[in-house]
Amino acid sequence: MNTIMRKSVLSVAGLAFAGGIFAGPVAAHAATPVVDAKPTAAAVQTAAPKPQGEQSHITLNGEQTANVKAIIAATKKAGLPERAAVISIATSLQESKLENLGHLGDRNDHDSLGLFQQRPSSGWGTPEQITDPEYSTTAFLKGLKQVDGWQDMPLTDAAQTVQVSAYPDAYAQWEQQATDLVAQHWNS
Repeated sequence: MNTIMRKSVLSVAGLAFAGGIFAGPVAAHAATPVVDAKPTAAAVQTAAPKPQGEQSHITLNGEQTANVKAIIAATKKAGLPERAAVISIATSLQESKLENLGHLGDRNDHDSLGLFQQRPSSGWGTPEQITDPEYSTTAFLKGLKQVDGWQDMPLTDAAQTVQVSAYPDAYAQWEQQATDLVAQHWNS
């Protein structure tokens, strides 16, 4: 498998997909235990590289805040640390502004749906699954766990390796807001 193909491999429910084509079962990875203590923004930040570049921020409505909480709950259920939630939330901020998007007609990017703009045609799941916040977050996290060293790499690199976006550096701008949201909602 060449370097480009390796970057497009993702795991959904323990199965590997490369460009939407089944590539076989994926070995299970040990989960990092979840710490029950409420993280502070400083603690979450010190556990990761400093945010890259200019940071963006949006004001969240009730639906977007509920989606933040759903992403955090799915991250905890997967046994992953706060850093995984930060990467997931920043990715969703870039992909959908934390809105669970359905089909957007002419404005749709192919068949991309949900919080992470995942595509049924690329093996992420059915439209119903992809628009379920827990399922879509779990699918994203399974892909993230396949990225060697994701915990220590720049957020935008970790997110891009899973998402394979045409705009690989765009995720970085949401790191500070995602960090703040995880610190605020991890134990709520």
